[in-house]
Amino acid sequence: MLLLAAKGKIKTEERLITRHEVFTADECFLTGTAAEIIPVVKVDGRVIGSGAPGAMTKKLIQQFHAATTRYGVKYIV
Repeated sequence: MLLLAAKGKIKTEERLITRHEVFTADECFLTGTAAEIIPVVKVDGRVIGSGAPGAMTKKLIQQFHAATTRYGVKYIV
């Protein structure tokens, strides 16, 4: 995901974050091998951002699918 963000000129930072930062984030998503990219719209009953997947999350999902799909066959980059 960091590579996709860099290719899209999206600034990234790896660090521990607080619950407060998650609660007050504009948007949030999780990544994983099987899950790929999952938008997070609520944590502990608190709505994150607008309560819907954000523009940045949607952009990264689109970039991920473009990078992993060729000729109708999905593969890992």
